[in-house]
Amino acid sequence: MTHPLGSSGARCTGREPGRHPGVSREHFDAVLFDLDGVLTDTAEVHARCWKEAFDELLRRRARQRGEAWQPFDPVDDYLRFVDGKPRLEGARDFLAARGVRLDEADPDSPETIAERKDALFARALERDGVRAYPGSLRWLEQLRSQGFRTAVVSASHHCSAVLRAAGIQSLFDTRVDGGTADELQLRGKPAPDTFLEAARRLGVPAPRAVVVEDAIAGVEAGRAGGFGLVIGVARHAAPEALRAAGADRVVADLAELLG
Repeated sequence: MTHPLGSSGARCTGREPGRHPGVSREHFDAVLFDLDGVLTDTAEVHARCWKEAFDELLRRRARQRGEAWQPFDPVDDYLRFVDGKPRLEGARDFLAARGVRLDEADPDSPETIAERKDALFARALERDGVRAYPGSLRWLEQLRSQGFRTAVVSASHHCSAVLRAAGIQSLFDTRVDGGTADELQLRGKPAPDTFLEAARRLGVPAPRAVVVEDAIAGVEAGRAGGFGLVIGVARHAAPEALRAAGADRVVADLAELLG
């Protein structure tokens, strides 16, 4: 799908390298937020569910082959192979990194594992609920009071449910999530398609929009889309890794951006 508001090529923002404007209405009209790990504390839940889904397969394969079991690491493996990506792509990337080759007919195919993880997450969400990060909520409310348009851009198929559970669904003008990507056949992060679709829906050109991400793949998507500012939130990924991926600014919490 071709988007008129940006491309997957190099960024062209009109800024000098190494310099960036603040998040003000002078420079920007919209802010596009990732969900898990940026707005809500659900990234850890996703990581735990991926671990449970993968470890069942990894343990069984190790036993069958007489090998030592190397479990899924909910920090390193999650950040390197899964975080920010569509769930099926994440499953495929992790299994490929472990040298596991399975076709769709296999009972432990990437599709099956992705579905297993999805079911685990749905149960965890219903059982434990979710909360919005206080600093993220305060900055989001400030942006809205200043007239910024806002969007959620997430690979999750549970995006709407998470927003409702956190009580923040009314703070966004549009939502582009895993279901949207499936419907419109948009490429997942690190491709910029979902962010560009959100900007299109808001009627804002990419250079006038800010992307806020905690995942390496998401930061790369913001950079590839030609957005005016990419902010990395270093909750799990290292600040230097976010900068290397293309973040113009890195914060530990969005409260740091309150004016």
